[in-house]
Amino acid sequence: MTQDNTMRNATIIGVSFILSLFIINAVVGPIYNVWAQSLDGKAELQKAEYTRQVAVLEAQAKKDSAQQLAEAEIIRARGVAQANQIIGDSLKDNREYLQYLYITGLEEGANKGNVTIYVPTEGGMPVPTLQMNK
Repeated sequence: MTQDNTMRNATIIGVSFILSLFIINAVVGPIYNVWAQSLDGKAELQKAEYTRQVAVLEAQAKKDSAQQLAEAEIIRARGVAQANQIIGDSLKDNREYLQYLYITGLEEGANKGNVTIYVPTEGGMPVPTLQMNK
């Protein structure tokens, strides 16, 4: 008899367990699915937000880089303008130095195969011509 009671109790426990699983699945299953979908939605939202933040930071970096390059170009242009101003001021009223530069330029051109034709002028300076083939 004890064996029958044990078998009956085991059967009742087994059937109760299976019934409780069905009940839990019927009640808790939909709640779990909603909760899981909510977590999936939150994960996708966070991923989209992170992707947007990365895109914004990349755009900001490009903007900052462009601004820095523009400022560097302005500084370089100011340096060139100052150098041109200094050179221009040093050449004013300095005819002898300009003649010297012209003559050395003619010599360098002659070494490269350029031909210069001298035409008498009032100032005594030759008139530069286009390069001529030999």
